[in-house]
Amino acid sequence: MRVFVSIDMEGVAGVATLDQAVRGGTGYPRAQELMTAEADAAVRGAFDAGAEEVVVNDSHGTMDNLLHAGLDPRAQVVTGSPKPLAMMQGIAEGDAVALFVGYHAAAGEQGVLAHSFSGTFRQIRVNGRPVGELEVNALYAASLGVPVGLVTGDDLVCAAAAKTLPGVVTVPVKRAVGFHAATSLHPSVATERIRAAARDAVSGHARLECPPVEDTLHVEIDFTTPLACDYAMYVPEARRAGGQGLVREVGNATDLIRLISTCLHLSAQATRETAAVAARR
Repeated sequence: MRVFVSIDMEGVAGVATLDQAVRGGTGYPRAQELMTAEADAAVRGAFDAGAEEVVVNDSHGTMDNLLHAGLDPRAQVVTGSPKPLAMMQGIAEGDAVALFVGYHAAAGEQGVLAHSFSGTFRQIRVNGRPVGELEVNALYAASLGVPVGLVTGDDLVCAAAAKTLPGVVTVPVKRAVGFHAATSLHPSVATERIRAAARDAVSGHARLECPPVEDTLHVEIDFTTPLACDYAMYVPEARRAGGQGLVREVGNATDLIRLISTCLHLSAQATRETAAVAARR
């Protein structure tokens, strides 16, 4: 039995500020330790339930945050960026279940450090429904026939998961107070609960169902600035929607992830250009 784990940082217990979540911040090394401990808890829970192989994808930012020496040595770790499938690199058809650890709410929603893949995205919609990393990654997993059995993060992303993923186990490790504020469990309590929940999710994977995946996905991406949208319009077959929106259809969940990743990297150039201009002033 093979289990896939996607681990982000913003939803980890004890993490609440950009200083912690962005490399170079004074709180980042401590956040790395907290993130590693939660990933390790999920891995150990999966092995407790009989997993024979566990693959962990470091899914935050530059995707090289985990302190590998702090992980169960039985785990395989996918690290580094860019990756063809971003946060879902390493999942495979035939995996028993996917576990999403340290996740957060979508851009435009309330939640600790809420965003969707990039700070240049104001909102992403698929077939008219607002989506974030949780929904997009779960859609890709479903396209492979792999159900999501566990979601951990703040109370708001856990509530979103419970509404959209049948049978999912959730572990709210903190309660959102604001974008940069949370009431958090102690790390030892959070990891204990994650390990137990991962064990339950893997043990009960046979009862889980994947949500249906539609044949055509109508994607709308609203950007935070017109310049970010300008860069994203280099995507073939993309159409402009107003001053800051892009519209495009894709035929499958793989192309959805690739579209989002491409728009992320293109629109990031707008941030770099704006920063360069500001530095010259």
